[in-house]
Amino acid sequence: MTDRDHAVVPAVAVAGITKRFPGVVANDDISLTFNPGEIHVLLGENGAGKSTLIGILAGMQQPDAGEIRVGDRAVRLASPRDSLDRGIGTVFQHVLLVQSLTVVENLMLGGPWSSRLDRTSALARFRELCQVLAVTLDPDAQVGRLSLGEQQQVEIIRALWHGGRVLILDEPTSMLTPAGVRELGLVMARLRDQGVAIIFITHKLKEAYEFGDRISVLRLGRTVGEITKERLSAMSEQEATDEVIRLMFGPTATSEQGEADTMAHEGRRRRRTVVVDRAQPPFLLVRDLSIETRPGESALIDVSFDVWPGEILGIAGVDGNGQKQLAEALAGQRRTASGTVALRNTEITHLSVAARRELGLRYITDERLGEGTVAAHSVSTNLFLKEIGKPPFWWRGITRWDRIHSAARNKIATHDIRTPSERTPIGRLSGGNIQKSLLARELSTESGVVIFNKPTYGLDLHNIRSARARIRQGADAGLATIVISTELDELVELCDRIGVMYQGRLSGIVDNVEGAEIQIGLLMTGAEAA
Repeated sequence: MTDRDHAVVPAVAVAGITKRFPGVVANDDISLTFNPGEIHVLLGENGAGKSTLIGILAGMQQPDAGEIRVGDRAVRLASPRDSLDRGIGTVFQHVLLVQSLTVVENLMLGGPWSSRLDRTSALARFRELCQVLAVTLDPDAQVGRLSLGEQQQVEIIRALWHGGRVLILDEPTSMLTPAGVRELGLVMARLRDQGVAIIFITHKLKEAYEFGDRISVLRLGRTVGEITKERLSAMSEQEATDEVIRLMFGPTATSEQGEADTMAHEGRRRRRTVVVDRAQPPFLLVRDLSIETRPGESALIDVSFDVWPGEILGIAGVDGNGQKQLAEALAGQRRTASGTVALRNTEITHLSVAARRELGLRYITDERLGEGTVAAHSVSTNLFLKEIGKPPFWWRGITRWDRIHSAARNKIATHDIRTPSERTPIGRLSGGNIQKSLLARELSTESGVVIFNKPTYGLDLHNIRSARARIRQGADAGLATIVISTELDELVELCDRIGVMYQGRLSGIVDNVEGAEIQIGLLMTGAEAA
């Protein structure tokens, strides 16, 4: 980029973009330009309109009003193919790979139909990008058997694979290791220097400051402000953070609110005051747990631990080391090969998901859409999805919709779920509000142990704080809690003890005291605890 930036024709620009859904104006007269050779960061709370704008640029949705320009021409992006043909590649927050195909087959999709696919060249390109991103993936692994983080890594590789003039990255660092984040930053810098316009969506203000050339902020569907390249380069990280918080939450946002949200985001240590009574029996007991594995997925080998009422046990590790398999085995979604799982004095090793739920075990998945909820069904239906057929909402096979809708409205109010109506399809809500719905469904007086898998993945500052507060409240009320996260800062903030998964094994558990991060880091690399 040079002093003639302002004369450069934008790689893509939107003017007056408006998109309405029933009861919601998702984009309200948005105008933005994305220049070649620039990393343009988009920030905003969940529900600010970022995902809708991305969907429009990716050709998956059509605006009700406004204009899109690619280069110096007005265009209509009628389909994802139109967007790709115009040189716009997108990595979505929610994985859009073909689950039944292998990694390399997914990467080869969309190639020229008139010529044979060149697997040798494809594998060479795949290994090159894996090395650049510092990730290890099996090219012949079936995508559906990979963890969510590994699938997102494939999505990033696929976006880089096809190149183009515009690259849109929606929360691309959420599942990467710190080294992977740094490598992605280098990749983005290289692409920027080659003239690619990068649209980088993140909730991590540190990344916005570190990687961004320019920052734009959306709030309630509108563009509310921008930090230009010149201003950003002259700001300290704290000054940029303060400005972003002011734009995101409005001029009435207090410094106390900004500090609270920054702490929730940055994960500064907040010690719990609750003392766990380990003299009583643990609520959850796991001994030598192993699972049956399929080709291309992580193993789970001889895992043992206990969790007591009122305790929060964290599970750390680089994604893909068996964390998802552990969560699913505990929830009853995976067949156990050997070992024992017990709730208090009741062995549940071979019980079904429903039977474990009846005994008080709850699992909140990291895959909110698809596994956690049914996108096309209403908020009401999803809130009571696991109660289908049971009174008081069902009676002799009859669905009592008046009771369901009334109870749903109470949950929506209690849990601050932002939705036009309890009848709105849940897939139309933001990620934060879908997560609130899952918490409302799973956390109840009947719960005894709750397993959270990446509970704040993809959430904005307010919803991160809200989700972590709910986890603490549940533990303070006596729930035995497991939090699986790739965000070490999050685990340090929340947990009493932190275990580390490495190559399918629980390599150690450490007390969350000052200096624990060093010991955890050693365990994450496979080293013995110091």
